[in-house]
Amino acid sequence: MATERDDLRERLDRATAHLDPPFAAVDLAAFDANAAALAERGAGTPIRVASKSVRCRELLSRALRGPGWHGVMAYTVREALWLIRAGVTRDVLVAYPTADRGALAELGANPDLAAAVTIMVDDPAQLDLVDAVAPPQRRAVIRVCLDLDASWRPLGGRLHIGVRRSPVHSATAADRLAREVTQRPGFRLVGLMAYEAQIAGMGDAPPGRALRGAAIRAVQRRSYRELLRRRGAAVTAVREHADLEFVNGGGTGSVAATAADPAVTEVTAGSGLYGPTLFDAYRAWRPAAAAFFALPVVRRPAPGIATVLGGGWIASGAAGPSRLPTPWLPAGLRLTGPEGAGEVQTPLTGPAADRLRPGDRVWFRHAKAGELCEHVSELHLVEGDRVVAAVPTYRGEAQAFL
Repeated sequence: MATERDDLRERLDRATAHLDPPFAAVDLAAFDANAAALAERGAGTPIRVASKSVRCRELLSRALRGPGWHGVMAYTVREALWLIRAGVTRDVLVAYPTADRGALAELGANPDLAAAVTIMVDDPAQLDLVDAVAPPQRRAVIRVCLDLDASWRPLGGRLHIGVRRSPVHSATAADRLAREVTQRPGFRLVGLMAYEAQIAGMGDAPPGRALRGAAIRAVQRRSYRELLRRRGAAVTAVREHADLEFVNGGGTGSVAATAADPAVTEVTAGSGLYGPTLFDAYRAWRPAAAAFFALPVVRRPAPGIATVLGGGWIASGAAGPSRLPTPWLPAGLRLTGPEGAGEVQTPLTGPAADRLRPGDRVWFRHAKAGELCEHVSELHLVEGDRVVAAVPTYRGEAQAFL
């Protein structure tokens, strides 16, 4: 009996029969369904699309045309300038501090760009860098967002759960930095961000690891309660210095929970649009798989093994099996332990391997979202059983921001 995955494989194969792999494709029905589901989970809280998880102007614009989506979270100032000039949006929050002097000079020299971009700071030294590039009397006012560290530090701070981001962890520290920003000429404090990676970016139902999943969920519950109090206190403290336009938080894995925080005015999401494999390990909501890449079978080195060309499209983060791509279609394939996903070839085993012949294709899913686009120049957009467009990725537009 044919399964949904069998049907998907047949549809993708039929739509892309005229293409020679390697190439990448996005199923628009799944992409749009994921966008609608994320907006629904936001329950009226606007969702800012994370560009690093999409890395394609056409699909960023497509997400922004949907109800509930508003603005872009970029990962560099130079990317933000490019997106604005390209007409994708007039509202970009840069998620990370910058040391790109050239991009800061461009930003400060153009009042229209400066009005559309908000930079991230967590240290007065970052303000000093901006002033060194362009003194306040010779530049446009720079919009600023404070990065509040959202990690959980139980046991009196002896334990750190979450990512290492901002040094601004407490409401007192946020108050101190807000005072510094508002007293500096040439800056305007407009926002606060707190990204709870230990909730939004950590799957709470790892396959085959029930006890670990229960432990993760317990940590996330306690971390969430602590962050509700601390983020609320920080927002109250910062509002004593500035009339904030937005308070940003969350990610694909925590849209509903973060939107429920009364201190938050917008949530960020992006990975959920493509549905990479890291998000298969979430209980609350699992996006539909929407982005795939196809590789050709080129040899059969032994019974039970089919080898595809390439395959080493590895995700960033702590190295391990979770960062490897997953052979998805046909079902019943797996990577080998000794070789994994190789730079120029990847052997595959499993029940489906003996049915593959040179010239057949295998569809993979990437572990993360936008990093897929660093390997291809275009994405083939599939509706039903046909390709309706081929749109450039950042790479296809000769843009490499990181």
